[in-house]
Amino acid sequence: QVQLVESGGGEVQAGGSLTLSCTASGSGGSIAAMGWYRRGPGKQRELVAHITSGGRTNYADSVKGRFTISRDNTQNTVFLQMNSLKPEDTAVYYCGAGPVRVDYSLDYWGKGTLVTVSS
Repeated sequence: QVQLVESGGGEVQAGGSLTLSCTASGSGGSIAAMGWYRRGPGKQRELVAHITSGGRTNYADSVKGRFTISRDNTQNTVFLQMNSLKPEDTAVYYCGAGPVRVDYSLDYWGKGTLVTVSS
């Protein structure tokens, strides 16, 4: 069973930056895909960013140019660098892991970390 632990959430003012981290354990090897989803107040969960073990990335249109996803395959760790944060980025951010799928869905999830962006 893969376990994921996120860190790095918090409160920041609009225009600020935060970096989220997530480390996976229990996989027995490299994880094919990792990513970040988020659920804002009153909203459905949505994909934020996704990265394969080969480094191929995909971003939601709303975060392109502001967020960067990266990973350390040796540590099964994924990062999300978030710049120019906006109040609408306020959400619980969930780290996920799993196989590569065309719809970017993932199988394993962390408990989430709260990001609050104040105006």
